Amino acid sequence: MVDMPAPQPPADEKTCPRRLRSDAERNRDLIVRAARQVFAGEGLGASMAAVARRAGVGIATLFRRFPTRAHLVDAAFAESMEACAGAMEAALADPDPWHGFTSFIGHVCEMQAADRGFADLLTMAFPAAEALEAKRAEAYRGFAELIARAQAAGRLRTDFSPDDLVVLLMANAGVLAATHDAAPDAWRRLVAYMLQAFAVRDGEPLPPAPSPGTLHQAMVRLSSENPDTPTP
Repeated sequence: MVDMPAPQPPADEKTCPRRLRSDAERNRDLIVRAARQVFAGEGLGASMAAVARRAGVGIATLFRRFPTRAHLVDAAFAESMEACAGAMEAALADPDPWHGFTSFIGHVCEMQAADRGFADLLTMAFPAAEALEAKRAEAYRGFAELIARAQAAGRLRTDFSPDDLVVLLMANAGVLAATHDAAPDAWRRLVAYMLQAFAVRDGEPLPPAPSPGTLHQAMVRLSSENPDTPTP
């Protein structure tokens, strides 16, 4: 008795799951690309509906791929966080601790100036965005090492705290929001002033730095002011 080959499903049934996967991946890429563009121009307060329109997909499709704003932010800024991590690695490898410290701050502030969404991101916390927050924690540890090296070299004032960077980024975000159209380079003057203030000089002691807990609360509050549901 000759064995007969098992019946095969029609070609369209065999290719359907593959096509669905391909469509889902394409939609995800479109949404992430659109989110980068919309957030860069409008900040993280942009509506999810605006992202869906830019991507050319329905809002339901967007929410199937990214259930909350935090999930979308996580995906949209993965490359930016990698670039930030690269800047940290370069700063830590710099043989001049003060130059490494100042170059990292300058690089991050320039990234803020180039992208309103990234400017917002650096002053907000998204606990649900696990990959992003892990990168943020890694950068915080690296920055603490930059501080220790610059202080050990006698170039950075001893009362500088890692949380002072958050305060600087919040101040820079405010300057950028107020001047990005009329005076787009105003942030450079603020950062230059602050770097001079961070250097070792004779002067009066600073008031206490905000605690990490209180700053985190402020960052979470800022992110919570951006709703996860689409707005008109």
